[in-house]
Amino acid sequence: MHIERFAGNAPGRSRAVAFGELVFTVATAADAGPSLAEQTRQSLARLERNLLDAGSDKTCLLSATVYLTDIGGKAEMDAVWNEWVGPEHWPQRACVQVGLAPNTLVEISVIAARREPVQKE
Repeated sequence: MHIERFAGNAPGRSRAVAFGELVFTVATAADAGPSLAEQTRQSLARLERNLLDAGSDKTCLLSATVYLTDIGGKAEMDAVWNEWVGPEHWPQRACVQVGLAPNTLVEISVIAARREPVQKE
């Protein structure tokens, strides 16, 4: 069993983990900016980098969970999400309202397939 862990900035957490053909990653905005749309853009850019580092990309998304501090902002987040993910690669997705760290409006967690099969050792 081989698990790859991609170091993050926070102690005790990885920014991505890959196991076999799957990649698990989560992101928030680097800057807790004033708008949900901007925090969503920053989070998606970080997710995209994490996926690429682990051998995947947004076209390989299987599942996503979006955590919002205010579900009333879902339409604002959706506009950014829909533009980013594109019309041909929709994953299964849930969106829920939660409490997040101060000034953090959105956190996004995804599971994706790797683009290329992992060579078995």
